[in-house]
Amino acid sequence: MNVTLRRTMMACVLALILAAPAGASSAEAKSSLVGPGESIQKAVYAADPGDTIVVRGVHREDVVIRKNGIKLRGVGNAVIEAPARARADSPCSKLFGPEAICVLGDVNSKTGKVNRPISDVSISGFTIRGFKQKATIMIDVIGARNTTIAGNHVMGNAGAGIGISAEGLNNTIKNNDLTDNEDDGVFVEGQRNTTIANNTFTGNAIGMEVDRNVNTLIKGNDVTGGFVSIQTEDSRGTKFLSNTLRRYDDLGILVGGPKVANAKVVGNDISGGDFGIFVTNSHRGSFVANQIHNNCAGLVFAADLPEPGNSVGNYEVVANKVTDNTRKCPAVQGTPAFSGIGIGLFGASGMEVRGNHLSGNVPSGPTAVSGGFVVGVDPLFGGTTKPRDNSIVANDFGRNRPDIYFDESGTGNRFRANNCNTSIPARLCN
Repeated sequence: MNVTLRRTMMACVLALILAAPAGASSAEAKSSLVGPGESIQKAVYAADPGDTIVVRGVHREDVVIRKNGIKLRGVGNAVIEAPARARADSPCSKLFGPEAICVLGDVNSKTGKVNRPISDVSISGFTIRGFKQKATIMIDVIGARNTTIAGNHVMGNAGAGIGISAEGLNNTIKNNDLTDNEDDGVFVEGQRNTTIANNTFTGNAIGMEVDRNVNTLIKGNDVTGGFVSIQTEDSRGTKFLSNTLRRYDDLGILVGGPKVANAKVVGNDISGGDFGIFVTNSHRGSFVANQIHNNCAGLVFAADLPEPGNSVGNYEVVANKVTDNTRKCPAVQGTPAFSGIGIGLFGASGMEVRGNHLSGNVPSGPTAVSGGFVVGVDPLFGGTTKPRDNSIVANDFGRNRPDIYFDESGTGNRFRANNCNTSIPARLCN
């Protein structure tokens, strides 16, 4: 089942599984050991809030945690594999499809509001594999605070790797390896102050999907392959710091809404797809000191998407290195072929673009437009919004074709002190 569709169903079905509230904290924590073939779920039921459960060996079951402070720790190659249907008795698995581990707070079944969050749970050290039949999310956290998912290997499953949803706070996903999952590697929705750090993503359909969140930190992740590396929609205050994104099919980073996004994208290395970074229907934030290279287009701000009348702008774009975006993207479903675009301001407004280095942005095949900078009405997606009040100042160029292209539409667009050789029209280089 698609992750987004699954979430829309959640409010209608949680009433069936909320018979017991999350537990209170324990005065004295204990530890227990679950050996190969023994039941992890029985150990969870027997544990008190705050206890540690150490797991060894291979287990074919699904587990639900509804007590605060439980630390579920795999050691010595601890593995969870898909159980037989008859043994898939976690309430989350029964309702949503097979899941390996579900951390579940008390959520209002009608409104989706969290009545009592589950808190301080940690899950670490597991390999989760082989969930092939209608799987949804392998490690699923619903209505939680201060929960940590760390050091797990989630691979080759039909659903998403790790998901956190339902009004959570201060949750962390770090040092996990997410490989060849058929949905998102990580899915985060409706959270505040989430950290997604130092994870490795390989061959997932989407690396990370971050929707309707506030103040998410995405730092130090390595994402290879998939359709999109990092997709954020309707999220405010997202920080993308020092991530490496490569060989994606379509987008390295997507920032899509809200109107005031306040996104900060700093020090990332992004290469090998259609668009390095694509920004639409959002305003305010900064793109600083990123390396964006070997795409069809490097960094694009596009108005009128996902529908006509939307806008984009008021971002600072400073000290980025945008080079060798020479890949060729063929025409697809009404979108023309394109190649050789460094930075595109397609109907953008109020942009401050300064001190960037743009070189080697030369088309290698047919293209609607090319150049180190391309400023104008959207040449790729049929937009009609004209650029206005953009400042392109003191940028350095080398071997683009041309260095600056401006279709002369819009008003208040300023080109000053740019170290360039070629422009259309010719007067834009100083």
